[in-house]
Amino acid sequence: MIRFVVLSVLLCVVSAQLPRPCESPKQWEGKVITVDRKENFFRAGRISYDEYAPRFRIIEEEAVGKQVDYYDVLYLHNVGKEYRLNLKTRQCNVTALTRPFRPFGVPPMANFTGEATIGAAGIAGENVVIENFNGQFTDGTKFFGDVTYPDCIPVSNGFFNNDIGFAMNTFFDINIGITDPMVFIPPRECAGK
Repeated sequence: MIRFVVLSVLLCVVSAQLPRPCESPKQWEGKVITVDRKENFFRAGRISYDEYAPRFRIIEEEAVGKQVDYYDVLYLHNVGKEYRLNLKTRQCNVTALTRPFRPFGVPPMANFTGEATIGAAGIAGENVVIENFNGQFTDGTKFFGDVTYPDCIPVSNGFFNNDIGFAMNTFFDINIGITDPMVFIPPRECAGK
């Protein structure tokens, strides 16, 4: 009986030491780079992200193969619409969002897989600690991501499923909060669509 109690206490202590999914900021702005090697797709842009609604907007330079275009893309998952304004032609396309919203932070079902230091370890101010997580959504889409420790700011993430393949995002220059709440209003070229 005493062994059982001691073993139970040790298991509680060990499980308490395993990192749990942290909570990333729900609203932020920054820059993003997205790469999808299967589709020969590259995107670099400014992002405004709001997990509360959920919605996000990316003003981007997009390259598919050798074709380069510039878009203002608003993903309004809260109403199931995507607004894509071509910044060269000023043409707006509105489509239904059929894929689910995926948080860019750490989803609640994520598993901790490790920790690493980026930069010069042991020199104060010259490094950042990141935590690695992975998991799988209920639809089978696999997730992995890196966030800063202890603030849980997204650094990178990736998604994979058989339908879309693999796409990876890298985030940087993040500022917490949304400076202009009007950023989530569709462009005027998209009005009435």
